[in-house]
Amino acid sequence: MKRLIGALVAVAALLAIGAGNVQARDQIRIVGSSTVYPFASYVCEEFGATTQHPTPVIESTGSGGGLKLFSEGLGMGTPDISNASRQMKLSEYERNMQNGVEKIHEVIIGYDGISLCENTANSGLNLTREELTLGVAAKVPRDGELVQNPYEYWDQIDSDLPHREILIYGPPTTSGTRDAFEELVMEAATEEMAEYDGAYTNIRQDGAYVASGENDNLIVQRLDKNKAAMGIFGYSYLDNNRGKIQSVSIDGVKPTAQAISEGEYPVARSLFFYVKLDHLDKVTGMQEYVDLFLSEKMIGSRGYLKRQGLIPMPEKMRERERKEWKNRELLQKSDLK
Repeated sequence: MKRLIGALVAVAALLAIGAGNVQARDQIRIVGSSTVYPFASYVCEEFGATTQHPTPVIESTGSGGGLKLFSEGLGMGTPDISNASRQMKLSEYERNMQNGVEKIHEVIIGYDGISLCENTANSGLNLTREELTLGVAAKVPRDGELVQNPYEYWDQIDSDLPHREILIYGPPTTSGTRDAFEELVMEAATEEMAEYDGAYTNIRQDGAYVASGENDNLIVQRLDKNKAAMGIFGYSYLDNNRGKIQSVSIDGVKPTAQAISEGEYPVARSLFFYVKLDHLDKVTGMQEYVDLFLSEKMIGSRGYLKRQGLIPMPEKMRERERKEWKNRELLQKSDLK
């Protein structure tokens, strides 16, 4: 009997070890923002080429989609890192806590501007945030009331604007770029318009605004073929496609690296990724990946990611991000809106 019990204990121990091996992973899994995707992809390729670790698997799922996958728990089938073109929402944080994802580290990698772009054959356009909102909002003021948006051409909003079809290709509801556009453009405009009685962010669904998935390169291709259309995406896609597309000025300011970094451009934001700290001792290479991403080589004032369109943070902010990562500081509920 003692021998049988001993054998059973030994088998159980071997099974436990085997289960541990199954649970561990040697390849980092990353999901999230299409805006952060090109920056993270560059880091992934560099990581795979310069370390002994496999190149991470990265998917462009949108900020909301990525954070939802991230929050599903601590299992090895869940992502280790989620990129985001906006900060995690309080509701998303609470879902993480409910599912046992209690140790989350937030990283800010730099800045980006949301660009409204068009075909280079056009003469150039300047829109205020109010005009842009009136072009995309589901309801607009008319005779003191809110009515279904009747505008089909920009000159119906303001006679000084061109007689040009309102057609905007933009991000879907899962995108952090969509969230930021609604906040920085629509909320900012409608809070100043008495008819809305506060912020209004409902986007029309009659074909004037076309949700175009998470592949922003497809929007660039559409703008290249259609002079009437405009597209919404991150500054890096504008920066990497000059000659095919040009920016529309917002409130008289064009999206440039300087205007974004100095806070002059009104539709600018920070870019993030979130690290599941409980996976650090289960997925090899996670620490080294984050170290590489936060290095001067990547996010510095002369780093590789600047060449990809990332707007670097000031040096003190970069140092702060590295220090917080070294200390494994946890994201707190009080940090979120």
